[in-house]
Amino acid sequence: MTTLNTTSQVKIKKIRVGRGIGSGKGKTAGRGMKGQKSRSGVAIKSFEGGQMPLYRRLPKRGFNPLKKVKIAKINIEKLQTLIEKNILKTDEKIDLKNLIKKNILNKSYKKIKILGTGNINIKLDIEADFSSKSAREKIEKLGGKISIKKA
Repeated sequence: MTTLNTTSQVKIKKIRVGRGIGSGKGKTAGRGMKGQKSRSGVAIKSFEGGQMPLYRRLPKRGFNPLKKVKIAKINIEKLQTLIEKNILKTDEKIDLKNLIKKNILNKSYKKIKILGTGNINIKLDIEADFSSKSAREKIEKLGGKISIKKA
């Protein structure tokens, strides 16, 4: 009598369906009698008989974070044009509250990032949550100050 070694892999024979009644999976090949599911090419995975499927009844969440923080992005050339139009003043600090108060930004924004596109020729005092390297370099080159808030 031979014993089966448990460490070696045992090859289980593949069941060949629809190969005669003697195989145990002959005739209908385990699909039952008639009906849509007995045919080939059937795809009715989430069909609920005409009822609104579960995946459509539930709200969409996916990869959209529920508590996403809206960040306003402003280029320094935009700040330059706002100062030239006398909407912003050079002597006051430019920050999120000030920009919302002057109706430059929507009140739904919670943070602000200063970007470095364009040129600037006025000394500015800015308080922001984030800034790009180029924006910081351009502002500090003119003797301005940009302070980054901590969390």
